[in-house]
Amino acid sequence: MRAGMVVGDLRVQAMVHAGGRRSYTIVWSDGTVHEEADGFLRLSDGTGTQKTYAYYLVDHLRWREREGLTTESVTLRDLHRYMGAVGARVPIPYGQPWRTPPKRPYGAAALDVAAASLKGFYLHRCVFGVNSTLREGLEARRLPTRVDRDRAVLGHAKTSVPVNPLAPRRGGRRRHPKMLPEQARARLLEVMNTARDRLVVTWLADSGLRIGELTGLHLVDLHLRVDADCGDCPSPHLHVCHRGDNANRAAAKTKPDWWMRDGVVTGGLIKRASPAMVSFYFEYMTTEYSAATDHGMLLIQLTGPSRGQPWTADAARGVLRRAGRRAGLAGRIKPHAFRHTFTSAVLDACGGDLLVAREAGGWTSVRTVDEVYGHPDLHAPDFDAALRAVWGEQA
Repeated sequence: MRAGMVVGDLRVQAMVHAGGRRSYTIVWSDGTVHEEADGFLRLSDGTGTQKTYAYYLVDHLRWREREGLTTESVTLRDLHRYMGAVGARVPIPYGQPWRTPPKRPYGAAALDVAAASLKGFYLHRCVFGVNSTLREGLEARRLPTRVDRDRAVLGHAKTSVPVNPLAPRRGGRRRHPKMLPEQARARLLEVMNTARDRLVVTWLADSGLRIGELTGLHLVDLHLRVDADCGDCPSPHLHVCHRGDNANRAAAKTKPDWWMRDGVVTGGLIKRASPAMVSFYFEYMTTEYSAATDHGMLLIQLTGPSRGQPWTADAARGVLRRAGRRAGLAGRIKPHAFRHTFTSAVLDACGGDLLVAREAGGWTSVRTVDEVYGHPDLHAPDFDAALRAVWGEQA
């Protein structure tokens, strides 16, 4: 630890570059850059991973300062202790919990990201000859599974695959995704006060968009008529394009290539638009959208001193949360629940075709769809009927 510094002095710093692009690093309270962390984070500059790794890494570095450890002195056992302190199940004593209330322990997905960021950070430092013993532990390998061989171009030549010794072991499929409550869409539309908010509910429900994708849309991305000039899709659709310079910091998670040609957007992630999506879009544009805006984004702030400015993802989450309470819906309404519900509905409608569900939801792999949604709905009619038959009851 540097002289005069205390635990917690480290923080993530966002930097705005020319053109609005943002990058992230870790600094001390006096603004001095943490050189080790900055060198690692530069490797993922220009990607969403950089921001994610920065926030996970700064948490670990604060813990390391409390423990009096450095990159040169930390051991693989110390890293396992940290993973235990933030929520992983580890077969060793890990000392005091690190994420105490109001912070929550990391869930399974967060633990995977934390493990990946730690392994990447320390292996990057080991390249410079620091802590070679730790490098040996982090570069563990295992025998390939059948899935590994299937992925390899020359499966017979694949004798081992890298493994992250810090990642928690996970058995079976992922937990069931959180769906929307029954009749959530209709009840939310009843209590929404603006055409913009009704558009948000409809577009999330009918497209499976992530909230960052929705709030990051520009008007030029919307081709809501038949046979649009882009030629990518004959039906009404929209192009989800990753932009790192949006004023509201919203950005699409996926990054397919896209182009602007003669004022027409092509490429990106293409999502079909339902008639209801088109209808609510025109209601919003003709009654609430301000023609004075010059940023070209779809969703804007409707009231207050920032009227006309791009609407943020956090603001959209807040609207849905409050509307859920007004509608008397159980639980907290989150934007991602619309995506889960949409994907499950597509799977049911297409007879479980994973390729269709992947394309409809914009997933990167069929395996992800299968792991998350490839299990029966506990309340589906067929599932209910099967259980009642086993129980000897009538439906």
